[in-house]
Amino acid sequence: MSSIYDCAVIDLGKINSDQGNITVLESSDFIFPVKRVFYLFDIVGGESRGAHAHKECHQFLIAASGSFEVQLDDGKYKRQVFLNRPNMGLHIPPGIWASEMNFSSGAICLVLASHTYSEVDYIRNYEDYLKYCNK
Repeated sequence: MSSIYDCAVIDLGKINSDQGNITVLESSDFIFPVKRVFYLFDIVGGESRGAHAHKECHQFLIAASGSFEVQLDDGKYKRQVFLNRPNMGLHIPPGIWASEMNFSSGAICLVLASHTYSEVDYIRNYEDYLKYCNK
């Protein structure tokens, strides 16, 4: 079972240029193969998303624009991470309850996932999650 200490903020680096900056993501940059990419946008400022855990899927979150916080919970400990730079990302391994919250107006949350969508991989009820943690 993963713990909140297995979650890591990773600097993806950036290449500075007079025309703007660029961050490059290549498959070798990840500890998991990326099988799905999606992004959250048009979220009302201050609102929350997420509030679930995955049994098998790894996720990597990037604040592509704006900012938001991620509350991480392993059933025993909680930790909060603030994402506000597009060259920084948060790896969330399976088994962690994660909630994205306090989105700034216009924020975009880019998510790279190790698995394609499968509803059976999700734990959406917190009480069920705590039971899952205690197996």
